[in-house]
Amino acid sequence: MTHSSSTPTTPTALPAWQKLDELAQRLPDQPLQALLQDPTRPEQFCHAVGGCLFDFSKQWVDSRVLQQLLALAEQSQVSRQAAAMCDGEIINQTEQRAVLHTALRGGAPNASAEIKTVVRDTQQRMFELSAALREGRYRGYTNKPIRDIVHIGIGGSHLGPELVVHALRDYANSHLRFHFVANIDANELHHALAGLNPETTLFVVVSKSFGTLETQINANSARSWFMERSGRIDAIGQHFIGVTSNIEAAVEFGLDPTQLLPMWDWVGGRFSLWSAVGLPILLSLGQAGFQQFLEGARRVDEHFLNQPAHSNVPLLAALFATWNYNFLGATSLAVLPYDERLTLLADYLQQLEMESNGKSVQRDGSTVSTQTMPVLWGGIGTRGQHAYHQLLHQGSRAYTADFIVVRRDTRGQPQHHQWLLANALAQSQAMAAGQATPGEPHKHVPGNHPTTTVVLDDLGPTQLGALLAVYEHKVFCQGAIWNINSFDQWGVELGKQLAKPIFAALANGEEPSTQDAATQHLIKHLTQP
Repeated sequence: MTHSSSTPTTPTALPAWQKLDELAQRLPDQPLQALLQDPTRPEQFCHAVGGCLFDFSKQWVDSRVLQQLLALAEQSQVSRQAAAMCDGEIINQTEQRAVLHTALRGGAPNASAEIKTVVRDTQQRMFELSAALREGRYRGYTNKPIRDIVHIGIGGSHLGPELVVHALRDYANSHLRFHFVANIDANELHHALAGLNPETTLFVVVSKSFGTLETQINANSARSWFMERSGRIDAIGQHFIGVTSNIEAAVEFGLDPTQLLPMWDWVGGRFSLWSAVGLPILLSLGQAGFQQFLEGARRVDEHFLNQPAHSNVPLLAALFATWNYNFLGATSLAVLPYDERLTLLADYLQQLEMESNGKSVQRDGSTVSTQTMPVLWGGIGTRGQHAYHQLLHQGSRAYTADFIVVRRDTRGQPQHHQWLLANALAQSQAMAAGQATPGEPHKHVPGNHPTTTVVLDDLGPTQLGALLAVYEHKVFCQGAIWNINSFDQWGVELGKQLAKPIFAALANGEEPSTQDAATQHLIKHLTQP
């Protein structure tokens, strides 16, 4: 990517945006199926990074659209903003913070020496703790080795580690078992703790503030569970460790200061699985596997900063998404992995993309001039074909989809794997080409739905690290194009504030006179004998 010195502005005012608007009006004259007949198209629209092939050839774009999308990236100064992010400039202006998750995997070469040192020192502490737990040297209060890890967090402190531990369980080489708790619903904690032995259970409490409501309530209940069964208040520090920036609150909870790993303001929660937040990943894969995971992401960082725009995978993913959302009217992104190990991917990407770019104001506080992030949702493999794919093929709304497949058959079941791949390719083909059925309108499939297919060489640590980093940088690029701040999340705060007086009314039986009539009615209904 080349650098530009002009100042980003409202995206719809950019010349490239206006030309794209014109091109979108003429696109129906060139159906997607016709574009796919070009034998040179795959060479132009397929690019690889980190063991992942990104096939954009089924995007509904021609050479003129691609040219203007690349011009849009240039006029939006995406490359300059990317360099500013990786150099540690304060690009999260509403919170006055740098955004340096790339430094956690060595992908920010110009980060300060101080940041590089604190990352290296924290990783070393993580490696030492992991080795002690994995080798059975870390013991519980009865001198038994730890067997179960209960990870307590929510959002960015939860979704990433659970996804990766689940997806890479074939690469797990530890006796440890992992349990993840996020929801404030007591059922989740109850099922996670069922059958566990306090003598061999270690709790990892992850919260930057150590005050997030769900994490605080779950951690307190976990501590009560431990105390009731052990009777050892002096053992809390031995069976609870924390990942936080609020040392005082963690120590007050009962944690040993030497058992705390840091979080930093320059790493947002949804970008934090590369840090100490990812301790379960390290405990599951070991140091070598965890470093491979980081390496996959680092390769993408290097690619993103140095690759020309026309072959820059995260940038192209963002540009095609912008074309789909803002010019072709797509109202949702369906994430469709054809691999059972990626069951949690859509959950993870919902937070990464929608919490980052679900914004309605530009960085200067003015209202956005166009739509930003649509709804992201998803499901797994051929199961979805017998559910929501009917809507995708014959429904009336525009959408786009990401298909994710794994090339290698890891189970030695070629028939299963080949049918799985065949179904994925067939679904993307049907979405693009559709089906004309003269005289049988009920069988008509319109087609012209743009999709991307991602082929992982294998679902290993390197490839998964690369895949997630591509989506991270895609989010950044779209925020740069839309001129919004992708790194704050003020919208989640309002509901938290409103919940406090409602909780008081539910807990204490107070008359909810300050609530609106509808909420008052529900509170009374919920608190009646």
